[in-house]
Amino acid sequence: MKKNKGRSRFLVLCVAPATILFFLFMILPTLNVFRMSLYERGAYSPQETFVGLKNFQQLIRDTQFIRSMQNMILLVVVVTLITFAFALVFAAILTREKIKGQNFFRVVFYIPNILSVVVISGIFSAIYKPENGMLNSIIGLFRDMTNPILWKGEKLVIPSIIIAMVWQAVGYYMVMYMASMSSVPASLYESANLDGASRLTQFFRITIPLIWTNIRTTLTFFIISTINMAFLFVTAMTSGGPNHASEVALSYMYSQKNAGLYGYSMAIGVAIFVFSFALSACINKATSREPLEF
Repeated sequence: MKKNKGRSRFLVLCVAPATILFFLFMILPTLNVFRMSLYERGAYSPQETFVGLKNFQQLIRDTQFIRSMQNMILLVVVVTLITFAFALVFAAILTREKIKGQNFFRVVFYIPNILSVVVISGIFSAIYKPENGMLNSIIGLFRDMTNPILWKGEKLVIPSIIIAMVWQAVGYYMVMYMASMSSVPASLYESANLDGASRLTQFFRITIPLIWTNIRTTLTFFIISTINMAFLFVTAMTSGGPNHASEVALSYMYSQKNAGLYGYSMAIGVAIFVFSFALSACINKATSREPLEF
């Protein structure tokens, strides 16, 4: 009996610090965001005025907020699809094909994940420069560039950010999937070869189903992190411009906070939180499958 009590106390002591810190730095701030979204507060005044759902009613009518949400959703969907497609294909090639220097390619693909968002944004901003950027310089070899392409102009700014975000993320997930694919028994592929299955068929019928649990977990994590990464890339590369064309929900919330609209910015935060939570639930439901054992 005493041993059980001592064990219980030990477990409580181990878990308590992390639980307390999580409550103080995650739960309480989140609850405070919900509370502040129901108030109005001046930029230089601690006085708060209760306004109920007024901030949320304003959100529905705010065309700039709606546009920023559309940009965020577009970035999340496109970046996720492209990143996971490239990561899975590259991982399959480097795992199954006999390519010299596999470790070299792993390192090369992983390097962008080591770099900070600010560094990557600086690299791509230099590449996208209209006058002497690398991209326009290469295109200039084949066509007249009197009117240079504005890669960070209103029409192309979102695709330009997507390219930078994909470049940053592919290597990390490729390495993760390579680890998962390496654990798939070679005998399954040998049996498939004897049955005449092509590499493409093996990829979709053997590889993907057997690493699906890992794909599902990383998919949820990646989509939520992309919401945050979109804010970082937009802030570092364009600051939401030009003319708010690249504004995403988090950067719009940040700008409203800087304008002194604390209650309204917290309402935007609540909307993003609810969207992220609902999106995670939908993804988990849509990707739910019986785990396969091998």
